[in-house]
Amino acid sequence: MVGASYPGGMNTQDDDWLRLDQQICFSLHAASRAFNGVYRVILRDLGLTYPQYLVMLVLWEHGELPVKKLGEHLRLDSGTLSPLLKRLEAAGLVRRERSARDERSVQVRLTEEGTALRRRALEVPRRIAVSTGFEAAEIRALRARLDELTTALDAAALAGAPGGSPAAGPS
Repeated sequence: MVGASYPGGMNTQDDDWLRLDQQICFSLHAASRAFNGVYRVILRDLGLTYPQYLVMLVLWEHGELPVKKLGEHLRLDSGTLSPLLKRLEAAGLVRRERSARDERSVQVRLTEEGTALRRRALEVPRRIAVSTGFEAAEIRALRARLDELTTALDAAALAGAPGGSPAAGPS
């Protein structure tokens, strides 16, 4: 068979392009599922799910935010975010209130309990890092490359992602 070349110099046979183990999207998916499993165990002590933890991270970092801005930080729409916020509010960690300036906008802020949970959460990143087996520099480098990948894919999606060409490679 005629060989094909992936960007970055990886050579493979045409039939290999459709192998699951050649798909970067599957490697990312598998890594994400593995991370979720580790986070599930670690976050159990905090009483949070992984998506709830992400919401809390944004609020700990930025303070009170409109739901729309919170969704932008998390890359989530309000339909996905609203149930998360309802559960966090029921747990006493956040409060949602209509904005006095704009009734259409809902502000989300931490409660005292939500703010206090931050101290207990400080151990989570260290435990995750230990779980990876990577050194701090390796984690920073991987994160930087993943950020570059996200930027490139966002740009491709906006441009109407190239398709139909084997030169584009597996996804």
